[in-house]
Amino acid sequence: MQKKLVVIGGGAAGFFCAVNAARLHPQLQVILLEKSSKLLSKVKVSGGGRCNVTHACFNITDMVKKYPRGASFLKKAFQHFSTTDTIEWFQQRGVPLKTEADGRMFPASNTSQTIVDCLMMEAAKYYVEVRMHADVKEIHIDDTNLDQKFTLILTDQKFIKADYLCIASGGYPKSAQFEWLTKIGHTIQPPVPSLFTFNIPQNLITQLMGISVENASVKIAGSKLQQSGPMLITHWGLSGPAILKLSAWAARELEQSNYHFNIHINWVTAYNENSLKEKFQQVRFGIASQKIINRNPFAIPSRLWEYFMQQCGIDADCRWADLPAKEQNKLVKILSAQELAVRGKTTFKEEFVTAGGIQLSEVDANTMQSKLHPQLYFAGEVLDVDGVTGGFNFQNAWTTGWIAAKAITQV
Repeated sequence: MQKKLVVIGGGAAGFFCAVNAARLHPQLQVILLEKSSKLLSKVKVSGGGRCNVTHACFNITDMVKKYPRGASFLKKAFQHFSTTDTIEWFQQRGVPLKTEADGRMFPASNTSQTIVDCLMMEAAKYYVEVRMHADVKEIHIDDTNLDQKFTLILTDQKFIKADYLCIASGGYPKSAQFEWLTKIGHTIQPPVPSLFTFNIPQNLITQLMGISVENASVKIAGSKLQQSGPMLITHWGLSGPAILKLSAWAARELEQSNYHFNIHINWVTAYNENSLKEKFQQVRFGIASQKIINRNPFAIPSRLWEYFMQQCGIDADCRWADLPAKEQNKLVKILSAQELAVRGKTTFKEEFVTAGGIQLSEVDANTMQSKLHPQLYFAGEVLDVDGVTGGFNFQNAWTTGWIAAKAITQV
């Protein structure tokens, strides 16, 4: 009798598992279930509609440093399928990737539709049966029966039987939404948001929305949690890679604080407070006669520089030579360690990801098979793995999806 694999989830990980399993094992019947009316929705919107497929990081030790949760697990998994394999996989199917200056990799076409079309064509080519509006509510497992051991109950009371099952349903924002998986014995690390922006209400800095700084350092007060990179001022607070990376690494701590915390920002990362004081002495002599408002030596956007001067009480007509010591110390402090009160978060929807999911100690990193139930596999964000922004979450999806497919076809 023909063996059947059912994949739950029509996202990147689910599709990658389904199409690779169907290709590697032509005799295997592969059914992909998607509960919504949309397939590959995150792929489509990622990277502003360009799809940040992966990141040009080819050393596994360096690569796993980009995952706040799941690094040890992925260190094993990347031995089987890594960044290089992802690039080759898409290249072989006529989808070359290009690398941008910051290491992010996109399809050369510059549109996510290329990736969507590639995966859809693979599904058609290898006869993957895709069913929409198929929401699985319960899984019954008969471990005494190796043939069709899984029975999936859908919301419409229909059921599907399967020999192999891969769960790639993505992350959920609430623990209760994992109940259908805890019922089969698996443990869930409680989900919390990751990759979000910081809200800074009632601060004049929000009036500078749209201004970006190429490199700033952001530290959570009272902790060692700190990240650097580009930063963007928005109408609600702060965003950009530095903030998003920090939100990922601090996801659990910030959730415990109810997203009420303080941050320190160094807007001039080439200096600390002491070296900046020395720089100010050089500047005061070098451009003594010039107005401070017209000449800032740190390549800070002019409107942001004006905001700093206002915060320090420096008159618009003040020259560098005439800058009082008290105001100079204030300016040094605000440039090297400005303290801002964060009161809430805003989800970065394009890259939305949750920290939490299936406990990794219950999954074999070399096969993605459950250690509790043979022939049950997991892939993608449903696992307690998440990366920072930049293509790392998609690489987790491709890697775990491919490993599951390979393991299923070798059983």
